[in-house]
Amino acid sequence: MAEEKKSRLYALKPLIERWPAITKPEGHVPFRTKMFWTILCLVIYYILTNVMIFGLKSNVIDLFEQYRFIMAGSSGSIMHLGIGPIVTASIILQLFVGAKIINLDLTKTEDKAIYQGTQKILVVVMIIVEAIPQIFGYLQPTDALVEAVGGGLADTIIVVQLFVGALLVFFMDELISKWGIGSGISLFIAAGVSRAIFTGTFNWLPVKDSDIPAGAIPGVYYLVSHMSLGELVDRGYQTILLGNAQFSNAIVPLLGTLLIFFVVVYAESSRVELPLAHGRVRGARGRYPIRLIYASNIPVILMSALIANINMFALLLYQSNLPLLGHQWWIGKYDLTISTQPLAGGVWYITRLNGIRSWLVPIFAGGYGGHAPWQFALKVVLYLTIMIVGSILFAKFWIETTNMGPADVAKQIQTSGMQIPGFRRDPRVLRRVLERYIPVVTIIGGAAVGMLAGFSDAIGTVGNVSGTGVLLTVGIVIRLYEDIAREQAMEMHPVLRGFFGAE
Repeated sequence: MAEEKKSRLYALKPLIERWPAITKPEGHVPFRTKMFWTILCLVIYYILTNVMIFGLKSNVIDLFEQYRFIMAGSSGSIMHLGIGPIVTASIILQLFVGAKIINLDLTKTEDKAIYQGTQKILVVVMIIVEAIPQIFGYLQPTDALVEAVGGGLADTIIVVQLFVGALLVFFMDELISKWGIGSGISLFIAAGVSRAIFTGTFNWLPVKDSDIPAGAIPGVYYLVSHMSLGELVDRGYQTILLGNAQFSNAIVPLLGTLLIFFVVVYAESSRVELPLAHGRVRGARGRYPIRLIYASNIPVILMSALIANINMFALLLYQSNLPLLGHQWWIGKYDLTISTQPLAGGVWYITRLNGIRSWLVPIFAGGYGGHAPWQFALKVVLYLTIMIVGSILFAKFWIETTNMGPADVAKQIQTSGMQIPGFRRDPRVLRRVLERYIPVVTIIGGAAVGMLAGFSDAIGTVGNVSGTGVLLTVGIVIRLYEDIAREQAMEMHPVLRGFFGAE
């Protein structure tokens, strides 16, 4: 009976066992070694984002335009796909396991190994799925390359470069998770967003076809110093506060970025702490923190990537000739001469809000772009609802697949020799106590992080990195700091490694 209930994914076990992977370290990895691999991968990432795809035309049409910083990639570079295939593979498997379409019990070691191995295979499949559509009108080879090798081979050369870049991201993420500190996906997101925020705030170089500096601080100074009183009273104050088509890094996006920063810092510091005492060493006490944002920012990354993929496939459908689905405005209407974002249709209602100018101004102005004020209001409601509900679902899936559930945490505490004072030293008792907190905090934390991301997108940010990007970066940097502090503590006090599950 046990054999019959096994998932069909076990058929992939021979392939999983032979699949290329970063070898796990045997024993403890010194702190300096972890820092070395983490910094090395970060440097390689920065270099690769500046390595442009060979033989590519300059007029790149970016399918992930509004989600570029969440995808941790650079448009037109070898990192064009970024973390997209990794996150998409994770989304697909989590949804299938959560819906019981795939019969895997992630509390069992063997099933979890099959799950993780299948995810690696699916990542490679998703790299191909996301790379091939790029050559159909989006990433086009130069005429010189086409003449030299032919159209088919020229497209293949671009796809191969996309494949290699995404595969490097995948291996670097795995390398950091096993030999470094934190998560490679999170680190690459934070790196891209941090660079964009810095340039969006302080860049003194002028905007294209304008004399206005692109950065928020030099740009506002330039506008104030070059506008007359009449121009300021007319529409100048609106440009300084909200920006316009040329100048996007205005005062409100800058204040929004700062507001998001402080709110996320407060949310990250909110936690429930369970008192712990060592079962054998009298006087040895500690606390186990259960954070408000228990599943970290991963649910928002997964939700944003899901919306980005929906937008990509809606665009591909609009340009296809498929019966009933091809070129249907109700799915999503596009004009690539303007943007890769939908102008109308169902997908328009769930695409990312891009600051106050994208929804609040049209509501008060009586509509914009063929949409009535009520449609903009409905878009805000739908987007926020999808972000909150989706983040809750992904938060629940995430803790089940990453040893963060009540049973796994109870096992970690039991292994370290700690126990909750007043309760019997039994993992089942510990599990029941943790079940009072972890599932509830997971739902509340998922809703909170989804709400923060949605409202952050609605307010807008400097650098056009999206509120979600800022939220993710602040949380990632805080977690990275805590991970580094934990690694240092384990280096100085080896007995802590058992408690943190490092050994």
